[in-house]
Amino acid sequence: MNALEFDLAHLLAGGMVLVSFMLLYQNRLYALLNVFALQAVVLGLAVAWQAWVQGAPHLFVTAAIAIVFKAVVIPVALHRIVARLGIHREVETVVSVGPTMLAGMALVGLSIVVMLRVTAGADLLAREDLAFALSVILLGLLMMVTRRNAVSQVIGFMSIENGLILAAAGAKGMPLVVEISVAFSVLVALIVIGVFLFRIRERFDTVDVQALDRFRGERQ
Repeated sequence: MNALEFDLAHLLAGGMVLVSFMLLYQNRLYALLNVFALQAVVLGLAVAWQAWVQGAPHLFVTAAIAIVFKAVVIPVALHRIVARLGIHREVETVVSVGPTMLAGMALVGLSIVVMLRVTAGADLLAREDLAFALSVILLGLLMMVTRRNAVSQVIGFMSIENGLILAAAGAKGMPLVVEISVAFSVLVALIVIGVFLFRIRERFDTVDVQALDRFRGERQ
């Protein structure tokens, strides 16, 4: 592997971490969905480059799935769900943006330190890509913890899956059947999420998780 291939692979993987921070920073639902679409595009480019570098053509299928479904189909569907439900366009947060970003930087540092030590005997490209992938996963978890809106938590969950796909691609790819099953699982999950969001909105007139917790406490 030459220096250009190595550097471009890390540029794309690092770009996913940067976009994850952009997700944490957003306070509007539509902007959040647009940034998630951008993350999916970067993921598709990163996986396509890994396919080229590793000589693994089946990873091009993974890249195409990421761009078609996660960058186009899912964001468009969630845009329509938000508009149909008339959900409040601002993203409610448990913690303000400043502390959340600081926590995110700490998680990225932890990911790099832990992963580089654990994978000391692995290929250098795989080691650093796995460190970036773990950072994306932890930032997705942080987003789910610090957001109160159900839609933003769904985005956090799918961001975690993007990190897992990046990790699998960096670690010499994954079987094609796994990639296809993941794509169908995401679509089924999106349908289920859409149905539940409609039902929650219809029943409680909100998708604020904290408000739903208060309602549950009143019913007990």
